[in-house]
Order: sequence, then C-alpha cells, then structure tokens
Amino acid sequence: MNIYEDYIKEIEERKDQGLNPKPIDGAELLSAIIEQIKDLDNNYREDSLNFFIYNVVPGTTSAAGVKAEFLKEIILGKSVVKEISPAFALELLSHMKGGPSIEVLLDIALGDDTAKAKAAAEVLKTQVYLYEADMYRLQEAYKKGSAIAKDILESYAKAEFFTKLPEIEEEIEIVTFIAGIGDISTDLLSPGGDAHSRSDRELHGQCIFEHNKEMQKNLLALKDQHPDKRVMLIAEKGTMGVGSSRMSGVNNVALWTGIQASPYVPFINIAPIIAGTNGISPIFLTTVGVTGGIGIDLKNWVKQKDAEGNTIFDADGEPVLEQIYSVETGTVLTINTKEKKLYHGDQEVMDISASLTPQKVEFIKAGGSYAIVFGKKLQTFAAKTLGIDIPQVYAPSKEISIEGQGLTAVEKIFNKNAVGNTPGKVLHAGSDVRVEVNIVGSQDTTGLMTSQELESMAAKVISPIVDGAYQSGCHTASVWDNKSKANIPKLMKFMNDFGLITARDPKGVYHSMTDVIHKVLNDITIDDWAIIIGGDSHTRMSKGVAFGADSGTVALALATGEATMPIPQSVKVTFKGDMKSYMDFRDVVHATQQQMLKQFGGENVFQGRVIEVHIGTLTADQAFTFTDWTAEMKAKASVCISEDETLIESLEIAKSRIQIMIGKGMDNDKQVLQGLIDKANIRIAEIRSGEKPALTPDANAKYFAEVVIDLDKIEEPMIADPDVNNADVSKRYTHDTIRPLSFYAGTKKVDLGFVGSCMVHKGDMKILAQMLKNIEVQQGKVEFKAPLVVAPPTYNIVDELKTEGDWEVLQKYSGFEFDDNDPKAAARTKYENMLYLERPGCNLCMGNQEKAEPGDTVMATSTRLFQGRVVKDSSEKKGESLLSSTPVVVLSTILGRTPNLAEYQAAVVGINLTKFKPSSKLLVK
Repeated sequence: MNIYEDYIKEIEERKDQGLNPKPIDGAELLSAIIEQIKDLDNNYREDSLNFFIYNVVPGTTSAAGVKAEFLKEIILGKSVVKEISPAFALELLSHMKGGPSIEVLLDIALGDDTAKAKAAAEVLKTQVYLYEADMYRLQEAYKKGSAIAKDILESYAKAEFFTKLPEIEEEIEIVTFIAGIGDISTDLLSPGGDAHSRSDRELHGQCIFEHNKEMQKNLLALKDQHPDKRVMLIAEKGTMGVGSSRMSGVNNVALWTGIQASPYVPFINIAPIIAGTNGISPIFLTTVGVTGGIGIDLKNWVKQKDAEGNTIFDADGEPVLEQIYSVETGTVLTINTKEKKLYHGDQEVMDISASLTPQKVEFIKAGGSYAIVFGKKLQTFAAKTLGIDIPQVYAPSKEISIEGQGLTAVEKIFNKNAVGNTPGKVLHAGSDVRVEVNIVGSQDTTGLMTSQELESMAAKVISPIVDGAYQSGCHTASVWDNKSKANIPKLMKFMNDFGLITARDPKGVYHSMTDVIHKVLNDITIDDWAIIIGGDSHTRMSKGVAFGADSGTVALALATGEATMPIPQSVKVTFKGDMKSYMDFRDVVHATQQQMLKQFGGENVFQGRVIEVHIGTLTADQAFTFTDWTAEMKAKASVCISEDETLIESLEIAKSRIQIMIGKGMDNDKQVLQGLIDKANIRIAEIRSGEKPALTPDANAKYFAEVVIDLDKIEEPMIADPDVNNADVSKRYTHDTIRPLSFYAGTKKVDLGFVGSCMVHKGDMKILAQMLKNIEVQQGKVEFKAPLVVAPPTYNIVDELKTEGDWEVLQKYSGFEFDDNDPKAAARTKYENMLYLERPGCNLCMGNQEKAEPGDTVMATSTRLFQGRVVKDSSEKKGESLLSSTPVVVLSTILGRTPNLAEYQAAVVGINLTKFKPSSKLLVK
C-alpha cells in the first residue's frame, strides 16, 4: 500500500468519527498527490487537486515547501495545470503565511521576467511573515538598484499590508450563548483529558463543552436560527477562561463560532467573540487577541447597594447581586465598533471601550496580533533600509509617565526590558510596552500547537536575544501511552532543533527528565529583573516576573524574543504577626486570599493585576508556593521582593540545579545552560558589591491596593473548597471559598490524597517522610484508610531525598514505586489504600492522564479544583477536589477523613514545616 492509499484509508476511518480528511503536513504525501495531478488520466486526480488546493498546512511544514515549489513551476510555466492558472498559483502562495512561499515569491519578484516579477511583488506587498534572511535578500537587491525591491520596500514602509486591509465592521450583530454559570475554566472549552488531540484541530473541536453533545447541538441550532449573526459565548455571573491560557480553547470557540481565516486552509478560524459577567481571565484574553477576537467584560450583574452606598450581603456573607441587563441565550445584541458601545436594540447597555482599544481594533482588522507584531517589525526594517522616518500608521503606544511618582517592582522590570518606547521616558502602569523576553517555557500538551504556530509564522530558529528556553515533558509524565509515544518524541525533536533545552533527548543520550515545567523555569531564571513567558498559567516565578501565555504567544516569544502588553497595575502584599508553630506556609497562601476578600468586601483586587509580595526571607523554592497560587487568585502575574542574602541563596540553588542539567548532557551547542550560570554569577556579584541590590519598588510607588496579611489570625490549616453543592451555581469551583479545618469537624470522608504538582517542593517530601515516622511511633504502624498518590516535582528532589535518607522512608511505606525503565502505559482507574510513589511530573493535577475515581472526594496539594479536572462526577455524587497543605493531605489519607485540629497538631509535632517570618527590613528603595 502506498502513502496515498494510506491517506485514503485514514480518511475513511475519520469519516466514522464524523471528521474530514486530516490536513496534510508531510512532503512525501503531497509529492505523491502532485504526481497524480500531473497524470491527467489518474483516477485520483480530481481528489488530489482538492487536497493540494484546500488541505495543505501552510508555513514551514515540509508539505508547504513542496506546495510552494510546485506553484512556482506553474507560475514560471514549467508545469501546466489547467485548473491552476499562474494568477491562481500566486493567490495560493499569498495564503501560505511565510517560509517557502516567501522564498518563492522573492525568487520570482527578483527574477528576470518583468511581468511575473511585478505580479509576485504585488503579492509580496500583502505579506508580513518575513524573517531576517528574506529581508536581507530585499535589502541586497535594493542596494544593487532593483526597482522591484524598492517598490516592495516603499510599500512595506507605508505598511500597506495593513492599511489596505478592509476596515472592521461598524456594527457586529451577535447572539448570546450562555456556556455556563459562574467561572468558566478553559477545561470546559478544551478538556485536559483531550490534550493529545489539540494539534488535530477538527478532532479536538469535538471536545468543546467537555463533549456535551446537547450543548453542541444547541449551539449549532442557535447558529442556524441566526445565520447573519455571530455567536458570543458567555460566562454568566463569572469570569471566562480561568485556569489557563489554553490556545486550544480559543481555537475551539473560533472553530464553532468564528470566521475561517483562509478558504485554502482548513479548520483554522479566527475572530471569536467571548464574554463574562466578570470579564475574561487576563491570559485567556491575550489568547483571544492572538486570533483577532473580541472579549467583553459584561458587568451585567452588580452588587446591590443600600441608601448609604454600602454593599448588601446575604445570610452567608456574600454580596447580593442584581441584574442590570439580560444576556440569556438567544439575546440579540449589537457591537458598535465606532462608538465602542454594546446595544440591545436601540438601547445602550454597556460601554465596551476596553474591548476595543486602538491596539485591539488593529488586531481585529489584521486577523490577529501576530500580523501586527510582524508588520511593525517589517515596517521598521523597510524604513531603515530606505533611510526614511517610519510613517505613523499604527496606533501609537500609550505611554503613561507621572512626574514625581515612583515605580513598583513590575514597572521597574518593564522599563528595564522595554524596546521601542520614547527614549528616556519612564513608564507607569497602563503604558503599552514591547519588552524583550529572557526565559521562555513550552509544555508538552500545548507544545505541539506551539510548534505548529512556529511553522505557521515560518520561524526556524530561536531568537538570539532569549537567554534560555525549555521544552518540558511533565504533563505526559504519569502515563507513557501510545498517544504520548506518537506525539512527544516528534515535539522534542522539533524543539531541540529549534534551539530549546528539551526534557527528552531526541538522540536518546541523556535520561528523560519529566520535571514540572514551572520548577525548571524557576531554576533557570537567574535574574530578578527577568521577564519570563511560559505556555502554562502557572508560569509564576519567584524571581523576575512571569506570564502564563497561550501556545501562540510562546511561539512569538521564541521566534522574536519579544512580547507586547500593557504594564499591569500592582497590588502590594505585606505581612505582620507570627506564624503558629504547627502551621504550614500553604496556609499563609490560602489565608492571603481569604483575608484579601474580607478586607475588600468580596471584591478580588488581585484579578488581572500583579501581586507584589514582600516575601523577604523565603528562598525561591519556598516562595514559589505563593507565586504559583497567584494564578488561582486570578492575578496576571506576581513579583517576589526578597532580601539580598535570600536572593543570593536562591541563585546559588538555581546554579547547582542548572549544573546538574549540564552534567546530564542537556546543554546544547550554544551552551545555553552554561550561559545561565555565568549570568547568575554576574548577578550575585552585583548584589554582593552593592552595585545592583535585589529588586525593590520605590518608596513612593503607587499601587491599586495594598493588602496586609495578619499571620496571628491564621490559627488552623486552611482549605480551598470547590463548594460543589452551593445553591448558587456561580459560587462553585471558584478558588475563593477558603475554609478552616474545623469547618469539617473531623468528619468529612476523604477518598484519595495527592501530594504533588508545582505547589510542593523538597520540604514537602521531607514533611511527608517525617509524618509517616511520627504516625508509626504514635500508632504502632502506618495504615492508610485512603490511597495517597505522591509525585515529586523533579528528579533533583528525588536524588536529594535519596542522599538524605528520606526516599528510603517513603519506599518503606509505599505499595508502588515508579520505574523509568517500564513506565505505566495506561492510566490507573482503581486505587488501593496505600502509598503510590509516582514519577516526577504533574500527575493528577493535569487531569489529562491520571484521575481519581468518579465521585471521589480528593484532598490535594495541587492547584486546580475545577469540575472534572482531578475528579469527575459520578451518577451518585459530585467529585470534589479540596486543596490544602501536605500535612493535611497525608493525615486525611491515614484517617480516611479530615482530621480535627488536635489530631493534626499531634501528627506534626517536631516536624520542620515551612516557616515564614516577615522581613524586618524595609524592602523599598
């Protein structure tokens, strides 16, 4: 059977799933298709033509290279295909988004045939995905007197690829579709359990609404009823897109409700419209911008006020909400993009200026933010080559500079890394800034999409200005199944070739490292002034400032070394008082959220802002427990303010771990890892000499809010509860319900415990080992009444525990220990009452491989309590994922229920829990 027959067989198999032929990305298959096109008598010729024209992945895929070369032959008359004229061939090239298509267009435009050159030049004028090699060719041709090159450059300098695009519609009619009540996690739009299919967009599209076919049918029916309108997906009484950036979630929404980007590229849709009563999660909103979509903060429910203007609370202490206007499913609304208003008929219901800023309107017009980023770069290059000033085409970046006002920590970082702003101008929050990126992280369930994005934007190598980049293997660590075996090695090779340090070695020389990506990024961040972009919402480093991002923004950072965003506002968090001896720092983290909400009358002042936490005395490993949780606080990012000596200690730890990676053979030809150690040494020397102390804000910096956390008020362990049975559906699964241990009165049954994820560090593993020894002393033996799954975040931690003797303790009490030579090939579906020592990685927290049994109540150290993430509902009971400290999780599995405070205190006697004492130093400049 030849490759084309294999493809036909696959097509038949996909028909059974209701799917169309998979888009072609391989050169061998497309070459066979082209041969059939050339053979006029071939039985498959008509199908082959359709595949060639309509079903090839663009960009730098090997298939795109073959397609571009055949179109070149047609344009030059070397091949004749009656169905594809030279003019049509040029049109097809114009839809291929860079890479081989640009090379072909340049070949023709700079060739000897004047008529063909002019035609190719007209197509080139519409293109923005040019890289240095392409620009160099144009530059050299211009220097040699090429009139065509000059004409193209003049067009680029005017940004005609943007200015000649159609203006966006003045009025966009929409019809509403309530996707859920309360916060909508990106898991609803792109479930973690379907991560394996994200790169197959049509297949992945079937999982939207967590495979709820009834909701899918209702959405299609709504579209049929309103064929002339766009559907707007809504999180009623909640925030849309919490939990992660999830480009695949936006892709799915666009696939079902958006607009096809090109008639010649299947299943790539753009311009989705989404909304939430409480707006859109910041990183998800960035992802919407990537696709040229619109995200709206509806504010259709507001807090009721009394005559004095005070918020009215119900019996449970929750603010009472009243509806300002209805957006129930089927409501027809109009977006007026000129007035920047939302209308219901003739009635204005909302000012949506924030959704239609000049920059966002440009994204909409260009079909996404990438085209704007590349367009600005191309315009700058052309103007410089021609020796002219850059014409003002794009909306000027907003620059806010307030005389006499100091800078917050994040404002300092942005000013230090900014490029392209007014020279010498100090920028404050709200300013639009292009910044250079120091560290980039790609994770393995979104990495395949990142590689596709890199191919689509025709990028071939990592930007030289990026200090270091890492491709993880943590999200597919727990189960090495056939899907992982098919996808992950391919991903690792692509990223390794691109210039990233990869968890798995494509050559098989070093041991696979499935360490949690956030932990690795935290280690390779060696500068407290760094900017980090990572393909996961928990990209929240305790050094520098880190932003979780969609797979496309990660690709853009890898390709260009830059990111563009407004400088966020900051909320300052400081601490007072003393921790109780039996408390864990995880309890401080949860109490921070609880006390903040209480201080501000239920308003989450962290949402969409940077939390500047004056952590002072905790090293990066321990402080990460706080910064990691800021994703659940709905913050955009966080910045840790440390004492000088604490930061030096953190950098020394980072250096030692990077050295371990080098020792394993993970460094590349450019010695990126060694370069990071060298930079860390320079930074340590700067701190020690006093030349450049640890990052601190200015004393006169301005904050959106300041929160002081009283440690004296934290008297017992704190638990984040999904509150699955709350009568108000919008209050479920929010991360905002923080309860003391005594709330459960020592009676709540616990079916499974999980110690793992990015929220734990080496200290947690040592706490676990010591607790097991304590319990044996107190009870004569260790007997689990519920299963306990333990997944250390990194192999370094396992190695250190082995050296220090704690791993031997864990082995003693375990009934299962991971074997790297024989990893699990299938997810566990049943658990016994024992300790499972699992492979380093995300494990249960990710929800794409291992899960608890449906309907279980899980007590976990992880970050996510969304419905279906760690545990699904059963027909009898809702699954619950309660989040707490390591000691609470461990004791809950020993008892099979939540402990009471006395039981908890007895179990942690003599254990060195993660202690925290507020800094005695004034951490400002």
